[in-house]
Order: sequence, then structure tokens, then C-alpha cells
Amino acid sequence: MTYKTPIEILVQRSQSHPDKPMFYQPVNRQWQVTSWQEAETQARQVASGLLSLGLEKGDRVAIYAKNSVEWYISDWAIMMAGLISVPIFATANAQTIGFVLQHSGAKAIFVGKLDDLEATAEVIDGRIPRIAYPYQTLQADHQWSDWLQQNEPLAALHTPALDDDMTIVYTSGSTGEPKGVVLSYRNYASACTENQLWLAVADQDRILSYLPLAHIVERGVIQGPGLYGGATFYFVESLETFVEDLQFARPTVFVSVPRLWTKFQTGVFAKVPAERLAKLLRVPLLGRLLAGKIRRGLGLDKARLMGCGSAPISPSILSWYQTIGIDICEGWGMTETAGLSCSNLPFRADRVGTIGTPAKCVDMTLSDSGEILVRGEAVFSHYYLNPEETERNFSDGWFHTGDKATQSADGVYQIIGRVKDTFKTAKGKYVAPVPIESLLAANPDIDQLLVMGSGRKQPVAIVVMAEHLHDTNRDQLRSSLQETLDRVNATLESHARLDGIVVVTDSWSIENELLTPTLKIRRNQLEERYNSIAQQTQTKSVIWQDELTV
Repeated sequence: MTYKTPIEILVQRSQSHPDKPMFYQPVNRQWQVTSWQEAETQARQVASGLLSLGLEKGDRVAIYAKNSVEWYISDWAIMMAGLISVPIFATANAQTIGFVLQHSGAKAIFVGKLDDLEATAEVIDGRIPRIAYPYQTLQADHQWSDWLQQNEPLAALHTPALDDDMTIVYTSGSTGEPKGVVLSYRNYASACTENQLWLAVADQDRILSYLPLAHIVERGVIQGPGLYGGATFYFVESLETFVEDLQFARPTVFVSVPRLWTKFQTGVFAKVPAERLAKLLRVPLLGRLLAGKIRRGLGLDKARLMGCGSAPISPSILSWYQTIGIDICEGWGMTETAGLSCSNLPFRADRVGTIGTPAKCVDMTLSDSGEILVRGEAVFSHYYLNPEETERNFSDGWFHTGDKATQSADGVYQIIGRVKDTFKTAKGKYVAPVPIESLLAANPDIDQLLVMGSGRKQPVAIVVMAEHLHDTNRDQLRSSLQETLDRVNATLESHARLDGIVVVTDSWSIENELLTPTLKIRRNQLEERYNSIAQQTQTKSVIWQDELTV
């Protein structure tokens, strides 16, 4: 099939509605508006600036910044100039940044909004040209604002073949060094085209761009389909203003990750305890009014489509959101598949807890061992400069995803974990932690959790309690956790039953490298951190870390 590239779509839509707002961005709490025509013109000017650096077709250009109008525009400018983009997570450490720049051979880098300027200044030290977005950022050789004032818009835009390389996206990686996934224009355009139709994104839609653009969820499910559908994008100024900016945007399409959906839920419970709220929601008129108030408070009262991806989410959380009128379509995809590849879309309540059925741009099947295999126009062809890893992950044209799933008779897939996450207990029995973690997550008091037990007689759960409960009486929380433990164990085979729950007091974050930039747990790091705790003999089935006998 012939697809249109992002630049073709940008130019086409700019011509059809030049004055329509494309971007709303808060700067010092003032909302700045950029039209479609202004965005195209700026992209052409930045493309001219890139070529003035002596860059040639196929050279790689990195983008290291939080989400912003400039991120989008520089991405398109790189395409216009015939170059290849290399996004880097704004939360990446110096070691990761250095690896990506060296491995990709980047010839220039855009730098923008960042939380920690000092941590990465040494690695982004001027060996390649630095172009600074108009915010407080790293020292740079060129300024975005100067390029917009000085450069003429590039007249002759690069016209790529669909099978040309468009971008190299380095996986955030929960283990080992990141791999560079090479996505072609065909991969990206097929995913964006099909997902725009699947999500029904159109001119009137408003979308909040806040998940990292270095991750395929934001780039392939938000930026791409939003561009192809002609939507209007809104941004967030900071973590502190997130709720306020979300309420201003009132998005019609909103996609998040499990960690944030859980945070939203615990934020509601911090104001109204879960049991009391459940009773109030069951009162006919009061329940509808209260549910509407919660949706407005979250800024989601205008959302017609809501999604969740990047990691498994507990069905119990999805079911709770249904009680306040929020139907969340769980989806699945990978960097290697250019974004969304399977989803419970349109939403069906009887499919909660599944990832639904595949998108039209991919074929999916299961191996004999239950691993998801995928192929199609959206699926990448190789890892950058890593033929061994490429060969290891492909067979007979199928990409081995590493995710295990089941498939129902009507073609619906349900993720049951990662192939590599399964561990063996001291009894020689294998345990898949993800389904157990999903069951435990039904307890709203639990904020973060990990099931582990390699070499242990029985698995054990390590949990972090919700922040607003840190000063709550332990006996009360212990009772709640014990009920959850008993309920979960009653559903498990004997070898998978949990020996107990250990409550730890430290939090898991991107900063302490226990979460990936997309808020997935780094299982290996967590298991190493808590191995000594997990191996201890417990005197109680629910116990706090400081109560353990050392």
C-alpha cells in the first residue's frame, strides 16, 4: 500500500487550514498558539539551519528535550532535510546519552527543556553542534530563535522513499544497553495511518502531549495519528502544573500509562476513601453527579477516547474507572512495531483485562510456547548496527516480541507476562509474576509492587503503599493487605502462592533508576535491591521491612 509521509501530511493540512491552531503551549503560564502554517514554515526554517551545518542526507540528528512545540517541529525539520532523527529521553543519565550519541553517530543535537542540566553537560560538550530550544537549557552553539529570524524556509523538501530510514528509536530498556530500532517511513506511516482511522482522530480533536516523545507510545499513538488526523496539540509546562494544564486542554483523546492511571485513582481515594466512594457512586442521581465531578476534576470530562499502554494494568483498576464513566482501552505495541498494534478498541467491557485484537498494519500469532509473534508493514526490519540481535529476534519473517499471551477463540489477546520475567522457585516450579501482580493491584492501598522468588521456596510480594497512607496505622493496613493476600492466593496454584507481602518504605522512581522513563518497573534492579529481604524467613505473612529479623 502507498502511504503519505508525515511531511506530506503536514504540508497538505497546512495548505487546507493554514490558520487553524495546531499547538497550545504554556510558557510562564501564558498559552502560546502556533498555527499549522506557522509550524510548517518554522520546520522549513529549521531544516535550512540543519543543512547550513553541512549535514548530508542520512546523517543522524539527536533530540534531547521534554515535549514541546519545538520538539515536534525539529522532528519534521530533520525529515525535510533528509536526515534521520534520534530521540533521547529527557530523563536519561549521562551514560545512556553518551552511548546513544556514540552508537548512532549523531552529527548534531537539539537540546530543550530538562530537569537536570548539570548531569549531562559533560557528555553534551560541544563535540557536535548543539541547537538550543528557547528555554533554559544546556549551553549551545546555535539558538532556535536565531534560526527562525535568520533562515529562509527550505523550498525544496527532501522526498524520501517509503523504505528509507526515518528515525532510530533507542529502547528505554529495563535491562542492558538500549537497542536502536530503525523505523522506516513505511513503518511509521502505516502505523499512523491505520491508528488515525482506528482512533478516529479528526480536526476537532484535542490531544495532550506529555508522555516522553522519545518513546513510541507518544510518537506513534499521539504525535503521528494527531498529525494525520489534523488534531490540535496541547503541552504541559511542568509536573507541578500538570493537572491545571490538563484541565485547560480538556482533551478529547487521552492516552496514559498504568502508573499515572493508578496515581489518578489514589489521588481520588486520598480525598474520598475507596469504600465510601463506592457506596456513593451506587446512589443513582448522586453517583452520576459525583462521577461527573471526578471526571471534571481530572480534566477528562470531554474525553471520548482514553487508552492505556506501555505496561500491563490491573483489570480491577480499569473496572473502577468504568464506575466513574471512564472507559479505558488497553493497548499493546512496541518500539519495533511503530506503536499501537493491538487494542480493546472500540472499548468492550467484556474484554477488560485484554489487549483486544490486532491493528490492520500488523499480523499477529502465538508461537508454540505462547510468545507473541508479529509481522507487517509497521514492523521494523533491523536494529541499528546490531545484526546479531536482529537475527536473534526474527524467524521466518516473524518478529519475536518477548511477550507471552493467550488468544481466545474470537481472536482476542491477553498478555500474561514477559518470557524472560518467568522465574523458577527452589521447588523447580516456574512462576509468571505479572498475572499475580495484576491481582494484587486490585488493592487501592498498594502504589507499586513486585513479585519475586527465584530460588525461594515460595514467591513473595514487595510493595510500596500509596503516599497518602504512609502515616496510617499499620494494623489497619496489615488487615487490608492480609485480605488481599488471602484472596489472591486462593486463585493460584500451590507452587505460585505467595509466602507473604513485605512493605518497603522507599519509593521507586526514574531518578533512582528503578523505573524506566515510561514508568515501567526495572525488574532486574528491583530484584537485586530486595533479594536479601525476599530470602529472609518471615514471622508474619504481612510484614514491614523494618520488622524483619536481620
